Amino acid sequence: MPKTVLVLAPHPDDAEFFAGGTIARFISEGAAVTIVIATDGRCGSFEMDGDSLVSIRSQEARRAAQLLGCRPPILLGYHDFELDRLSPGILREQFIRLIRQIKPDVLIAEDTLTLYEGHPDHRVVARAAEEAVSFAALPLIHSEHLAEGLTPHFVVEKYFYGEGSPGLNKVMDITATMEQKLGGLAAHESQMRFLVEDVMKQAQLAGLDLAAMLGGATDPMAAIRFAMQTQAAQVGAKIGVQFGEAFRYVRFTPLIEMLLAGQIRPAQSE
Repeated sequence: MPKTVLVLAPHPDDAEFFAGGTIARFISEGAAVTIVIATDGRCGSFEMDGDSLVSIRSQEARRAAQLLGCRPPILLGYHDFELDRLSPGILREQFIRLIRQIKPDVLIAEDTLTLYEGHPDHRVVARAAEEAVSFAALPLIHSEHLAEGLTPHFVVEKYFYGEGSPGLNKVMDITATMEQKLGGLAAHESQMRFLVEDVMKQAQLAGLDLAAMLGGATDPMAAIRFAMQTQAAQVGAKIGVQFGEAFRYVRFTPLIEMLLAGQIRPAQSE
């Protein structure tokens, strides 16, 4: 039976960056995928004002989702770079509600175990997503949802991504969907331009010739393509494929996982 997939992302383009190939692969296998984007992305430019950028980035997010074959994205619209100002539990409740509404078989989100994540929005979404997927199956957690017809739901498969995560244990072969991932990223034109400009500025201040390091690419999307293919090739090599994306894959609690793997055995009654 085709799967239902829910992706919880901090900003427009995060889903494509970290899981675009996997999303496209699920869709090619018949899955229905919904991307939820927490913030409006208004801080990602050197040249535009925030309000103008919000409109552009929402259009780009819809275009990227369409290119990947996803359902229209759900835009929560929180102010970029300010998720840590939300009252505790607000985002978690929204994620629990969405899990109960959409009832996904698979959830994709950033890993709370990521060691090198400096962006506060990423950290907040990672924590809210992990807590939501851990407790959405319990009826007394936000029991007010029951009155709305939203029943508890357990998500069996969790794919957590993150650079530097110590728990990465699954590589998805995205060789067949790498071009779709790149196409989804290209749809986020304003952000690709901003990201490359930002990195180039940092490299220049550090006295580095980043253009040479990126294979001589000067066009923003050419630079992104080179970087993404290089990274995906390194990940894919771990399982002997051309391109891959890595995740911390979780199904059940650690105790049940160890039982299923035969790492521990139930105690025998005397």
